[in-house]
Amino acid sequence: MSRLHKAVVVGLFTGILGLVISLAPIGLNLEEALGLDLLFKLRGQKEVPAEIIIVTMDKISSDNLKLPDEPRKWPRSLHARLIENLLNKGVSLIAFDIIFDEPHSPDYDSIFARAIDNAANVVLGEYIERDFVQLDPETSGADASIETLVPPFAPLARAAVAVAPFPLPKVPVKVSQYWTFKTSAGDTPTLPVVAFQVFAAHVYDDFLRLLKKSSTSAITDLPKDKETLIAGKNVDAVVQNFRNIFQRNPLLSDKMLKELAASSIDENSKSIVTSLIRMYQSPSSHYLNFYGPPGTIHTIPYFELVQTREPADGGEMDLDFKGKAIFVGLSERLRPEQKDGFYTTFSQPSGVDISGVEIAATAFANLLEDMPVRPLYLVAHAVINFLWGMLLGAVCLVFSAIYSALAVIALSALYLMLAWHQFNQAAIWYPLASPLFIQAPVAFLAAMLWKYVETHKERQNIKKAFGYYLPEKIVDQLAKDVAHIQSRAKIVYGTCLCTDAEQYTTLSEAMGPEELRAFLNKYYEAVFEPVRTYGGVVSDVIGDSMMALWTTTHPDARPRNQACLAALEISRAVDQFNETSPAFQLPTRIGLHSGHLALGSVGAINHFEYRAVGDIVNTVSRIESLNKQLGTSILVSVDVLHQVDDFRTRELGEFLLSGKSKPVVLHELICPKDESSEKHRNLCGLFAEALSAYRRQSWEKAIDKLKASLQVSEQDGPSLFYLRLCKKYRENPPGESWDGLVRLHKK
Repeated sequence: MSRLHKAVVVGLFTGILGLVISLAPIGLNLEEALGLDLLFKLRGQKEVPAEIIIVTMDKISSDNLKLPDEPRKWPRSLHARLIENLLNKGVSLIAFDIIFDEPHSPDYDSIFARAIDNAANVVLGEYIERDFVQLDPETSGADASIETLVPPFAPLARAAVAVAPFPLPKVPVKVSQYWTFKTSAGDTPTLPVVAFQVFAAHVYDDFLRLLKKSSTSAITDLPKDKETLIAGKNVDAVVQNFRNIFQRNPLLSDKMLKELAASSIDENSKSIVTSLIRMYQSPSSHYLNFYGPPGTIHTIPYFELVQTREPADGGEMDLDFKGKAIFVGLSERLRPEQKDGFYTTFSQPSGVDISGVEIAATAFANLLEDMPVRPLYLVAHAVINFLWGMLLGAVCLVFSAIYSALAVIALSALYLMLAWHQFNQAAIWYPLASPLFIQAPVAFLAAMLWKYVETHKERQNIKKAFGYYLPEKIVDQLAKDVAHIQSRAKIVYGTCLCTDAEQYTTLSEAMGPEELRAFLNKYYEAVFEPVRTYGGVVSDVIGDSMMALWTTTHPDARPRNQACLAALEISRAVDQFNETSPAFQLPTRIGLHSGHLALGSVGAINHFEYRAVGDIVNTVSRIESLNKQLGTSILVSVDVLHQVDDFRTRELGEFLLSGKSKPVVLHELICPKDESSEKHRNLCGLFAEALSAYRRQSWEKAIDKLKASLQVSEQDGPSLFYLRLCKKYRENPPGESWDGLVRLHKK
């Protein structure tokens, strides 16, 4: 199995693991418990919309007003005073996250009811009572749960513009979601939703107009305008009606948003209407986008808004309340008693939780901004986990242990930064728990385990293979330690010739192994003969590639000349070979380079290989590969042609080969000079002029010359290569400091 296949296998394993975890309930719970919590911690505190203020009924207020510690026992005449004071300050909404289900003093209840009625913007809380009814044990053996809405004390409920529940789970469950519409209670709208519709009453006419324009069905039983909506004292029923309309028509929201975009409504109103549309079309529950720890939302003690004395300069009463949404309830930040606290991601180490009224205000703010936490769709969630696992598994298997660990850390950090950015900017929740805490370590450990098993197996195979060529004791020593093995190399000046056959992969697929072996033997017979004839030595044969050497103790033009003759002869011999086998062709690319190298035996004990080692060996293979990009057959470096004048060559420019730091000037080896034709001379002359213009950054002139050379030779590879390059630089000039160097990024 190739490394690529192994990487795919490990990647599939890790990806499928992430896919399974992402779809399993335990995985989804883990994402909420760890992933979402981490995103909130990374994001930190967020700015709260200025339209929202919390009024807290707290210990400080009870002390200042000399009232009982239990706010439910406070006289309701104070609540009436609070409403009147807030109304005088121009607030748009007052929402009580308090249950007024029992009568108190008749006089005070009456005063409170009149204040609520006069304000015409007060929403009162109600609660859901759950009863269990035992079913027939012979049919089901289970209990049925029935949820009943318990409204406020009747006179108060009738006076309020709307009533709504706000059910939340208590500790130890971490609160991360809330219901917008309580499905199990008849799709009842909850307090934040109803409160938002009251707050948005000033855009009701615009909203209703868009609704009627976008809906194909008849819409009835809706207040005709804002005044009728408020006067009806049943905004909660209107909200439920709106919800039903949107549920029956899933495309309604898109139509309304399209109409809204084309309308002349002012931008502030558009924003409110957009949020209303999103609210009605959204699912029945939202993830809360918390703004920070307890007290993050601007909070004012109750007593400061009901006291009769004038506040000190700069006090809370100096705030601008006009157009604000006021939520009244208990606050844990100012209460040491845990009577209305909920465990959330921002619960304090000291034990202070976020109060119910703060959560209600948070939900309201999310609706106002249209920015609840939005988890990815389940399909996208699963796909990201799968692809992430594939990437990690492949990376861990391809690289060594240390690089795999660094790659996993780097990729995880990059993924975490992306997830944080999306959460911070748009409240989009990317999965973290499975990708970072499960898939990353599993991918690394799985890849390392596979590598360990493979390495152990390979070691056993190598020991067995070496046993055919080396004594058993030496094989054991090599398996344990190769540090003592030394080789002596001779530094020589040499010319390396490297060949590589094209279409070998296609050929190997078309032939059987034995047929392929016989075919390659005939091919190499044609290739080896010129090397032997011109005094070279075949150093290496790997697959369809050959390395040949011409070496001397010092630089000498004669062996370089012989190497060039051999290259030309190899090209002719391969052409003749291909003519004898029309069905199977092996066009061959050739590269030559000269320089100093180490030549000697590489091996130990009684097994050696004679080979060259040095930079020119690496460079010549890259020169040979460059033929493919330039469309040539034989490329030679300028070092090979030094003092060699017997051949027609064409300078192709200065190249910085892939993985190299020093550039090399390359020529195309065309033919011996005595075989050169008029066409060769014209082509070389035109190309030389084009190359000179290219180096001067005269792109138009270079392009003209290259087109002229293509008229001489229609498929001339170097001309086509530089023509593309010149056109590119004509569009995006490289700058005055450009040196004409062609930089190559792939081998």
